[in-house]
Amino acid sequence: MTLADKVTTARLVLAPVFFVIYFLLRFAPWTVPVLWILFISSGITDMLDGMIARKRGEVSDFGKLFDPFADTLTQITFFLCFVMDGILPPLLFLAVLYREFSILFIRNLMLKKGIALGARMGGKIKTVAYILAASLALLASSAARLGLDGEFHRWFAFGAKAVFIVSVIIAAISFFDYLSVFIKTPVKSDDKI
Repeated sequence: MTLADKVTTARLVLAPVFFVIYFLLRFAPWTVPVLWILFISSGITDMLDGMIARKRGEVSDFGKLFDPFADTLTQITFFLCFVMDGILPPLLFLAVLYREFSILFIRNLMLKKGIALGARMGGKIKTVAYILAASLALLASSAARLGLDGEFHRWFAFGAKAVFIVSVIIAAISFFDYLSVFIKTPVKSDDKI
């Protein structure tokens, strides 16, 4: 494993820790800074792993697949917390799950064609939208944990839902971009998909 892959692995460790703290200690106000530290650390590792790989010349096919995989698991973990808390709509979460698993399937099919399909621009834009929606949802959750269930909670929850809707639309558009790349990539004669 390269250094970049180890940084990506850290994100896979942070996500379940976030989940456990979010639910097991949901009424403890001290969890607010801890959850924010975990959330921000996940974002930092997402930025660092690619920078490290490029700087050290360690960009690999494994990393091109491992990084989006870690992103997907982390984002799904965050969103699941917010859906179970009633901040994000379950139907949109289901659309995210379908999109993410479909992309993983397309990546596997591309591997069969000998291509490691990394993140595309639409996928990166989708990730930024996901992070913004999750940030607003965490603000709403933080307000509730701190006993500020009134206007703060409502406005942040409303903002999270609005951005989540936009992010799901961006995710759908980016899915068709990935699908288009797959369709346009020629099948080698020995490929049997």
